[in-house]
Amino acid sequence: MGITKKVTVLALGLGMVTLSACGSSDGDADGSGGASKTVTLVSHNSWAVSKDVVAAFEKQSGYKLKVLEDGDAGQAVNKAILTKDNPQGDVFFGVDNTLLSRALDNGLFQSYEAKGSDLILDEYRVDRDKHRVTPVDSGDVCVNYDKAWFAEHDLTPPKTLDDLVEPEYKDLLVVENASTSSPGLGFLLGTAAKYGDDGWADYWKKLRANGVKVVDGWEQAYNEEFSGSAGGKKAKADRPLVVSYASSPPAEVIYADPKPQTAPTGVAEGTCFRQVEYAGLLSNAKNPEGGKALLDFLIGKTFQDDMPLNMFVYPVREAAQVPEEFVKFGPQAKDPQTMDPARIAANRDQWVKSWTSLVLK
Repeated sequence: MGITKKVTVLALGLGMVTLSACGSSDGDADGSGGASKTVTLVSHNSWAVSKDVVAAFEKQSGYKLKVLEDGDAGQAVNKAILTKDNPQGDVFFGVDNTLLSRALDNGLFQSYEAKGSDLILDEYRVDRDKHRVTPVDSGDVCVNYDKAWFAEHDLTPPKTLDDLVEPEYKDLLVVENASTSSPGLGFLLGTAAKYGDDGWADYWKKLRANGVKVVDGWEQAYNEEFSGSAGGKKAKADRPLVVSYASSPPAEVIYADPKPQTAPTGVAEGTCFRQVEYAGLLSNAKNPEGGKALLDFLIGKTFQDDMPLNMFVYPVREAAQVPEEFVKFGPQAKDPQTMDPARIAANRDQWVKSWTSLVLK
């Protein structure tokens, strides 16, 4: 959500491969003015889109789409900043609100107000005076729980952040490293938003005393440590609580065979932090016109309707279709923790440094 490691079939251990490229970089010039006929999107490795949607973009715009996936969100953003003078592509997708200030402060994007921006829900809009980024999707980082485990142990699942430090949940929670994982960072920011500058560190001391386990990334946490996921069941995982996404339960239903009537996992709604992902036209893009066409398409109805069941995130466009499974098994949190990007920018690095010292050492 970024909202970075999204819940994909890969996350469930069932072998879906996301689209890594479409079209070709061969023959980039047309016959008239040497303008590029390929537009290149740089993204984290959770990018996924239906082939017919790519075909619709290519037919509508006249450009071939090439996609370069470049690791997780933090890695992809950092590399894009380092290469901004000679960028890998034209558009970057996948910088979320936890890392947005880093991208903007380093001049990663140039200004462009995408066509259809007026249809983006107001709550997701930022940088309104310069239009350097366009909101594309949103998702909630939340603690997920294994319904069967809690039923078998006759224990009520936690509902809030406060619940997680209670003795009955000792040694049950696995989280991602806040310095290496987007959901890990999102969860840390959620605790900072909830408990404030003076309280978040004390909260993590309590979590540590209550046996929280920290692993490097989301895939390891969800697929190898969490007992409620399809991958975790295969790995004989023993932690029934994990930091993941509100969209994880519908993914467990959609990719199960046979499909269950109810999701095997649930969401502790009082633990959620809202992430928003953005795309932007890269500074020094070699094909800015193609990049503008792609940004227009990313917030168009065709892409926004297609996106939820490919990347397991919510659309940001008014009246975009939300899959029935999302509504039934993974609705957005009603009152998630949020944080202004400026506050994240001012505190993120120090919070992560303090968290690392407190929790990992």
